[in-house]
Amino acid sequence: MASEEHETKAKGLSTGTTTVAIACADGVVMASDRRATMGYFIANKDIPKIYQLDERLSMTIAGGVGDAQALVRLMQAEAALYRFKHGRSIGVKAAATLLSNLLQGYKLFPFYVQLIVGGMDEKAEIYNLDALGGMTEEKFVSTGSGSPIAYGVLEENYKEGSTVKDNLRLAARAVAAAMKRDAASGEHVDLVSITKAGFKRYEKSEVEKLLQ
Repeated sequence: MASEEHETKAKGLSTGTTTVAIACADGVVMASDRRATMGYFIANKDIPKIYQLDERLSMTIAGGVGDAQALVRLMQAEAALYRFKHGRSIGVKAAATLLSNLLQGYKLFPFYVQLIVGGMDEKAEIYNLDALGGMTEEKFVSTGSGSPIAYGVLEENYKEGSTVKDNLRLAARAVAAAMKRDAASGEHVDLVSITKAGFKRYEKSEVEKLLQ
């Protein structure tokens, strides 16, 4: 516990965090809370943790905010450069592999992050990445301090082959459950979907309706 506090203070602003991603039959659903903390202090109540990288590509962040936001900016630039050079979007696996290689290259002084890259190519794909560049493809995944609670909801309710519409409520419920028990996760649930039609972020009122 003391070592965790030392890491938090050394890095400053931390997302604490609960993030969730689910690969569906027709796209990807991602959800997160919006709280940022500094140790036990709530530093920000409305910080984004889900970022659009390209038309059908997105990324969630957990860990040190400075490290995570720097990686988001880099990946957005790389996605834009790929589109400019090749005339098409970078693939989900290619983007995740690029990020994995970057994280591996900094393993002596690693980025204090846990990340999810997800999106829609021919099929929905999500990849979980750790601070040292480890990368695994998942059907559903959760990161951050609230992830053990979120996993309980996901394990119990996830159904393979289900659609984005089916999983919007599940992703929101998983994050909401974590927010009730994890002090570093809080405020409200942010919810997005990525399909062949593109990236969509749901209004707060829409998410509240799903959770009723």
